[in-house]
Amino acid sequence: MSHYAESPSTVPRAGQVGTSAWVGWIAFASMMLLMLGAFHVVAGIVALAEDEYFLVAPSGLVLNIDYTTWGWVHLIGGLIVAGAGVGVLAGQMWARVVGTAVAAVSAILNILFIAAYPLWSISMIVLSVIAIMALTVHGSEIKAGS
Repeated sequence: MSHYAESPSTVPRAGQVGTSAWVGWIAFASMMLLMLGAFHVVAGIVALAEDEYFLVAPSGLVLNIDYTTWGWVHLIGGLIVAGAGVGVLAGQMWARVVGTAVAAVSAILNILFIAAYPLWSISMIVLSVIAIMALTVHGSEIKAGS
């Protein structure tokens, strides 16, 4: 028996499920979404500022789209992904759903963008898959206000 009283926040209540070490995966997924969003914003700014930076002409992409349009898609999408990352860290359910959806869209769009900049696109696809795995497998272990 301990001589010290346990604080109320560490004593599990009836029906309360304790958090596991997997909560770290959720924090990791949140950071991945923030990084993914930041990388999309950077790619968007590059596409808007300097079309010649990419390895192929827009006609060589899987989806024939102008780099200016592609830049705006990356910029706006990156801000949405980063916002979802902040929401996931706060334990919001909507952010887990949005984070999973935008990470999946990010992976698909980067498959379309792979001819223009292969290493960048592969990195973005890997980050998206890691974020999806963490959000869907153990996402429920972090709750708002915990």
